[in-house]
Amino acid sequence: MSQPLPAEPAGEMERTVAFLGPPASYSHQATKLVFPGEGWNLKPTSTIRDVFTAVQSSQTTYGVVPFENSTHGTVTFTLDGLADRTGCFADIIVCDEIYLDVHHFLLGRSQESHPPAAAADAAKGVPLTDLSHIKRVYSHPQAFGQTAAFRAKYLPAGVETIDVSSTSRAAELAAADATGESAAVAGEMTGEATGLQVLARWVEDREDNTTRFFVIRKRGEAGSREGGEGEPYGARYKSLVSFTVPHRTPGALADVLDCFRKGGINLTSINSLPSLVEPFRYLFFVEFEGSRLDDPEKRVEGVFAEVDGVAETWRWLGSWVNKRR
Repeated sequence: MSQPLPAEPAGEMERTVAFLGPPASYSHQATKLVFPGEGWNLKPTSTIRDVFTAVQSSQTTYGVVPFENSTHGTVTFTLDGLADRTGCFADIIVCDEIYLDVHHFLLGRSQESHPPAAAADAAKGVPLTDLSHIKRVYSHPQAFGQTAAFRAKYLPAGVETIDVSSTSRAAELAAADATGESAAVAGEMTGEATGLQVLARWVEDREDNTTRFFVIRKRGEAGSREGGEGEPYGARYKSLVSFTVPHRTPGALADVLDCFRKGGINLTSINSLPSLVEPFRYLFFVEFEGSRLDDPEKRVEGVFAEVDGVAETWRWLGSWVNKRR
């Protein structure tokens, strides 16, 4: 069933934010965009799940997690935290979003006598040096998914690709290999932090490669509620809900989605995960334009009332200002 609206906090909120580390990761860059300045205590974690745990346990007030990439799609680890299929994150909601242009670099150690050209002066998506010595490449699965074309074209056959928890961690592992046979797909800032050379720059498959991050917090904390004026109803906000449907009822999913159509609410994305209740039963996620926190025409409230009558279970997962319109 639905969850109650969050209450305003009683006093000053602690200025702490968890993010997927190590420092210089893409998550770190996104976190600094929405929580700038020295007034915020930014705390790196080892995994996305650790970010959820830090917020749920009140170790930090906010968390920043990658939600989806324009090239490679939804980040399953974040969707898993929002799904809360193990009952560990019942109080977590989304309160903000950040968009970050993501440009990947192949980082490592050149075997040539002259170092590669400076990244700022080099061609995009083309190796700056011979790569035949590379035997393994570390990176996050999302980064591998966003750079498949470059790797297929330029890396030696048989190169091992090793998934790790973050691109920053990938660079750390590559830097620790004194043979120079390891490389990492990561950000330029990570290369500077670990002392690795840029072997190729902007190796992502698409130049418009963008990752959207969510800011999460606990229910009962204050969230962002401001919006623009003179825009179509609800376009200045987004919201997220999850729900399950009676698996054996024909048209059950369509019945839930039709609640939004009849309410004049525009859907912006649909995702799903196995529910873990029974094999091949699913938990669905719908993101839509509109806010439960700023709903003067009661459209969202009306849609939720309709959903409550046709969904098996459902849960509001937050409302926030739409940062990409």
